[in-house]
Amino acid sequence: MSQAFRALLKKVGSGKHTSEPLTRSEAAEAAHMMLAQEATPAQIGAFMIAHRIKRPTAEELAGFLDTYRKIGPKLSAVQANYPAIVFGLPYDGRSRTAPLQPLTSLMLSTMKCPVLLHGGTRMPTKYGVPLIEIWQGLGVDWQGLSLKAIQQIFQRTFQGFLYLPDHFPEAHNLVPYRDQIGKRPPLATIELMWCPYDGPCQVVVGYVHPPTEQLAKKTLSLSKIQNFITVKGLEGSNDLPRARTAIIGIHHFLLNEERLLLHARDHQLGSPSEPPLNSFPDYLNTLKETLNGKPTNLRPAAIWNGGFYLWRGGITDSLEQGLQLAKELLDSDRLVKQLSLLAEETCLHRENQTSFPLSSQ
Repeated sequence: MSQAFRALLKKVGSGKHTSEPLTRSEAAEAAHMMLAQEATPAQIGAFMIAHRIKRPTAEELAGFLDTYRKIGPKLSAVQANYPAIVFGLPYDGRSRTAPLQPLTSLMLSTMKCPVLLHGGTRMPTKYGVPLIEIWQGLGVDWQGLSLKAIQQIFQRTFQGFLYLPDHFPEAHNLVPYRDQIGKRPPLATIELMWCPYDGPCQVVVGYVHPPTEQLAKKTLSLSKIQNFITVKGLEGSNDLPRARTAIIGIHHFLLNEERLLLHARDHQLGSPSEPPLNSFPDYLNTLKETLNGKPTNLRPAAIWNGGFYLWRGGITDSLEQGLQLAKELLDSDRLVKQLSLLAEETCLHRENQTSFPLSSQ
């Protein structure tokens, strides 16, 4: 048993009237002891549920991020005309609505705007469809590649993916606790804000509940993340809704927040409902048809999301221009070519690499 961790656990788990928030350095220490398994399983589980009941502070989450940055993987900056976009979304995936993220990423990387994603396999508590499975269904397998290989692919294609079991096993080893306690612990909130990129970038934070947005704003400000976007997205993702108002916060260093309330209907892209996620095979088939320019139920949502992020990524000067470019990309073969390039690159690196400790390269 770790006596040092026991003291931190006692501080957050003493009850409604006597528990106290951790300092940033204490939170960083707690995260390190959990990731390094210096704390016992009983201590880790108790901390996670006690911290959830207490509710985390921005200073505590900033401390967690400090540790993630210190011991987690990170991609080096690549030369590009635009800052990279790092998308943070819940690792436990989607279960009700069809994800648009791969289409959005392909549009951005096709235009040579670097895109970095991160996530794991099917994860509690939702066990929804994760990004890794969608990419695999499209022929791009990010699994089993070294960090060095991911860096090289990122430099060539402007698309990267950090896969927790391969590149951050310390964090992946904490996943079973989510199932055992039956709740997302505050550490799960970190996945929305974590920026494993060492270069100019924008971090996009998806959320469901307004308090999460406020917590993210304070945490990222404390962590000196200069540019970030908050999105009240579908199931907490970065996907903009079409059936309701898209609530977006644009944050620039030393500037006030710019609040956007966007309506898809104003651009003839609205819908009374979002594209459902019925079966995974049907979804993949529709995704592929959309990539090939066919008029699927995903196409309007792809244009809406792609257009917004092409605009916010700096590729176009306005939302209207972004929407037009998204249409043009879907009607051309450029996205299919980009997807083929990613499939070739990931396959080539998998064939060429020899046995290695994934987490150390």
